[in-house]
Amino acid sequence: MNRLFSFKPAGSFAFQLFLNLVLFVVMFAIAVMLGAKNVSLSDIWSALTNPHAAGEDISVIRELRLPREVGGVLVGSALAVAGAIMQGLTRNPLADPGLLGLTAGANAALAISFALIPGTGYFGTMCACFIGAAFGAMVVFGIASLRKRKVSPLRMVLAGSAVSALLGAVADAISLHYKIAKSVSMWTSGGLVGTTWSQVTTIAPVIVACVIASLLLSRQLTILSLNENVAVGLGLRTTQVKIALYVLITLLAGAAVALVGNLAFVGLMIPHLIRTLAGTNYRTILPLSAIAGGTFMVFADTLGRMINVPFETPVASIVAIIGLPFFLFIVRKGVRSVS
Repeated sequence: MNRLFSFKPAGSFAFQLFLNLVLFVVMFAIAVMLGAKNVSLSDIWSALTNPHAAGEDISVIRELRLPREVGGVLVGSALAVAGAIMQGLTRNPLADPGLLGLTAGANAALAISFALIPGTGYFGTMCACFIGAAFGAMVVFGIASLRKRKVSPLRMVLAGSAVSALLGAVADAISLHYKIAKSVSMWTSGGLVGTTWSQVTTIAPVIVACVIASLLLSRQLTILSLNENVAVGLGLRTTQVKIALYVLITLLAGAAVALVGNLAFVGLMIPHLIRTLAGTNYRTILPLSAIAGGTFMVFADTLGRMINVPFETPVASIVAIIGLPFFLFIVRKGVRSVS
């Protein structure tokens, strides 16, 4: 584990933060500009700074592009931070909310809520996703811990794959039985299409609060990621910290699924890439992962909109195409050193 995660920080944290923020701002501006209808930077500036500005391009920016890209930033940040916490907490380089059953559990709960409580609002759907994410995580960790010996990263991923497949089948069966397959598939495969300000303002407080809470616990997470015995020796209340971190992971994954559906690999890739810059200190890994995760999701969404204009490629497909080779690389290079 130490060999896989032993990177030398590249430059100071201030420089890394500045670089990530610049990349984020540039990518966000490009995402708002490009699409089936391109808009100019001056229109974007007017839409942001002049409340009296009007016109077709201004409406496209305010009502379509901005809520969509802000939603992408929130989802990317949520998944990246959740993945970073999971990797540090379990000392598992393959940990990711999408690979360990959290997003599949949230997705199944979403289908159940559509079937049994069809009139539920967006907040109720999000709460159902929280419950489903927690259930998926508990099942995966329970299966992976059946044997008393040390839980290996590969066994954890295999358990996550099996549980994700099962929960995916449950979601499909419920969708077919209650004849809501079209509604569920539109929700889970549509990605950020049709994101509204109402949805963004519903998930934003949850994600922002969880990211801030994770930053407050970053020192404890750093200690836990190195050695639990050392953490106990330093007087760290490991049980309480673990519970708090698992709650944060569940809330972050549930909020992300409530907006974009089942999405894997973001929480795997981003923390690994950030770790090459920031080393093993989670006081730097978490904030940089939050920014880079948002940047990556905006990039993936923009790519999905531009590949086949005016049609859209699902953002889940874009992320999978990028993430699967990265996952296979990590498996080949890392699992042998941590199993």
